[in-house]
Amino acid sequence: MRSFLTHLECTYCKAIFSTEKPHRTCNKCSKVLFPRYDIENAKKEINPTKISTRTPTMWRYFEMLPIINPDNIVTLGEGFTPILPINNLGKSLDCSNLFIKDEGINPTSSFKARGLSAAVSKAKEFGLTELTIPSAGNAAGALAAYCARGGMKSNIFMPRDTPIANIKEVSIIGSNLTLIDGLINDAGKLSQEKAEKENLFDVSTLKEPYRVEGKKTMGYEIAEQMNWELPDAIIYPTGGGTGIVGMWKAFDELEQLGWIDSKRPKMFCVQSSGCAPIVKAFVEKTEFAEPWQNAKTIASGLRVPVAIGDYLILDALRSSNGGAVSVDDEDILLETKLIAELEGMFICPEGGATIKGLKILLDNGQLSTDDNILLLNTGTGLKYLDIFKN
Repeated sequence: MRSFLTHLECTYCKAIFSTEKPHRTCNKCSKVLFPRYDIENAKKEINPTKISTRTPTMWRYFEMLPIINPDNIVTLGEGFTPILPINNLGKSLDCSNLFIKDEGINPTSSFKARGLSAAVSKAKEFGLTELTIPSAGNAAGALAAYCARGGMKSNIFMPRDTPIANIKEVSIIGSNLTLIDGLINDAGKLSQEKAEKENLFDVSTLKEPYRVEGKKTMGYEIAEQMNWELPDAIIYPTGGGTGIVGMWKAFDELEQLGWIDSKRPKMFCVQSSGCAPIVKAFVEKTEFAEPWQNAKTIASGLRVPVAIGDYLILDALRSSNGGAVSVDDEDILLETKLIAELEGMFICPEGGATIKGLKILLDNGQLSTDDNILLLNTGTGLKYLDIFKN
């Protein structure tokens, strides 16, 4: 196996950068960098049949991932999470084709494992030994775990009111943890300051090029698990937005590989009404989202006041004829309990938000009960026990 990685490209000004050394954002416009691949040659060596015989982790798509030497892969077995029919919930909504992809069974119990496996692996390949990250919770545990696995040091900056399970996870693993008064963007400033002061590498969401490559494997898996035919709609809980951005990138690559056709799902993001910058920007038809003031929600992964990849998220929503909706915390809790009662799945509140989002989209006619609809649950509810009263 060999990676067909060729270069980095700015997603905004299209400047080109080498992959021979670490980069963060574009040094010309400060926007997000994407790894690019020699797809014409890649499709001569890989195909769906060949992929299907490989170990069921995200690294089965190695040729379209950015690690050059497989010995540098830092893995805990992440990826290839199941897509499950949720017929009982579907029946209650008259939906005949309702599914959920459960990212909560990943190592460290969330989808963050994918991005941090990729980012830590690439950092190892570059010879980096210490990383830093701001986190609303799950990314902290993932970075701590993968750095430990790879023999590297990690530095975590998290809001003080992050769920206790995330704090304990990081502490037990032995990361250098700093709890701050404020939100994830405040943690981000401290993380960047430490990186600059001590010459460390900051792996903040979309502020380096490789976390998105791990996240995009959700898109590869969705296509493979659904027999290379994408659903009519994907509903995704959105904070920093790397999941939507990564899947959208994956679908473009898969079409270039010739593994899927030009059909795309309608992409919908769900945010909390207490922190909904992408929803506001979508409704107001702006290219970028304004920072959300006084962000507050029980779903810590949705409490992201500003996302550097806002323009990429909004482009995916608009290009797919999708949309963005916000939901109240009370409804998030109710829907999280509902799917537990109907399907036996204890999902995270961010995942619960997608159920309320689905109901809104059905009610306003943006989706039909006959549509093939996929919800994304991004983590386990077991990390949020402190928000449930009973």
